[in-house]
Amino acid sequence: MAKLFLLRHLKSQWNVDDRFAGWTDGPIAKNEAIKAVNLANEIFQNKIDAVYTSPLFRNQDTVARIFEAVEKKYPFFIHLDPGKMQKWGNFVDISENDVPAYVSETLNERYYGKLQGMDKKQVAKKYGEPMVYAWRRSYKFAPPGGESEKDVYNRTTPFFKKFAEKDLKKGKNILVVASHNSLRAIVKYVENISDENIIDLELPFGALIKYEFDGKNYKKFA
Repeated sequence: MAKLFLLRHLKSQWNVDDRFAGWTDGPIAKNEAIKAVNLANEIFQNKIDAVYTSPLFRNQDTVARIFEAVEKKYPFFIHLDPGKMQKWGNFVDISENDVPAYVSETLNERYYGKLQGMDKKQVAKKYGEPMVYAWRRSYKFAPPGGESEKDVYNRTTPFFKKFAEKDLKKGKNILVVASHNSLRAIVKYVENISDENIIDLELPFGALIKYEFDGKNYKKFA
């Protein structure tokens, strides 16, 4: 039975600073890399056939750090977005130690619009905590100039079904490394969470969720 692993990236420096990171490219915070070893030990108890991630540095860096903890396994980053796709013709020389890591902007974090880079406490003071919470966690409310979770779902889920789920149906084990709201969108799809209940879903930094897939249904396992 195919296995799906969903991993939220390690904590970035802007996460430490409690700022809205969105589509910005900050580094992984200091001392976070050690957590990658434990994650790798858990993930690579299984053979991983492919990885899907976004071009945000904190996501790709998390992928790279996890693979650093695994002997003779390396992520081979392949961009899928139009205009950025590598053109190798009909021949790609990937060794048996390389694991394809497919990169697409569709797995990016929610775009926070005018809030990007701002201190979350200052934003809450200006707009009120209930409004900010709705922008961050509800399904239909979007921050000024940014995306709602519904927007994220509508760009993330079709990509997941077209690529990752297609691989799962072939019996492949898949790892998706992405940001909080793009992963919340995938979990919403996988677990069929309602628009109203998605507000309650929180995934900590470095959170790992594991599913078995029988070709039709997903079942979470420990």
